[in-house]
Amino acid sequence: MTPVHTLLDAQDIDRILKRIAHNIIEVHKGSADLALVGIQTRGVFLARRLAAIIEAIEGALVPTGTMDITLYRDDWTRITHHPVVQATDIPFSVDGKQVVLVDDVMFTGRTVRAAMDALMDFGRAARIELVVLVDRGHRELPITANYVGKVVETRRSETVNVLLTEKDGQDRVVLIPAAA
Repeated sequence: MTPVHTLLDAQDIDRILKRIAHNIIEVHKGSADLALVGIQTRGVFLARRLAAIIEAIEGALVPTGTMDITLYRDDWTRITHHPVVQATDIPFSVDGKQVVLVDDVMFTGRTVRAAMDALMDFGRAARIELVVLVDRGHRELPITANYVGKVVETRRSETVNVLLTEKDGQDRVVLIPAAA
């Protein structure tokens, strides 16, 4: 069995999300014109958590949407010939909004590029920012997150898995080494 190394536990994730929410509020001087869009799947849950934290601090609802970027990826035909496309639901106009994309792990940057392309189909945001829970490096595109929970040096052959209660029954981030 391959050993699994825990990078973040539930308490760490909670603390990180609170820190990121406070940073977003500080940078934006509040939550006016702010919107969060979670990238399917776990980015959606993280975006909802961030929205709840910001609402608790600011006393104002932050519009939150979900986005599936499967068909915007430049490598989707390499992944599978029968992609599973999940829901995209952005129930607000992005025009003039300060949109914060939320994802669980940043690796090559290709998911974020696809998300920006998809977001452009919904309108012209005043600004697009990015939150990632874990940045594991190995960028193939010149993309950097504005808000990062944890930077982890990994090998390309390793896997970072984010487990969230809403999907996996627990909050935890693990590093799985490559099979020997």
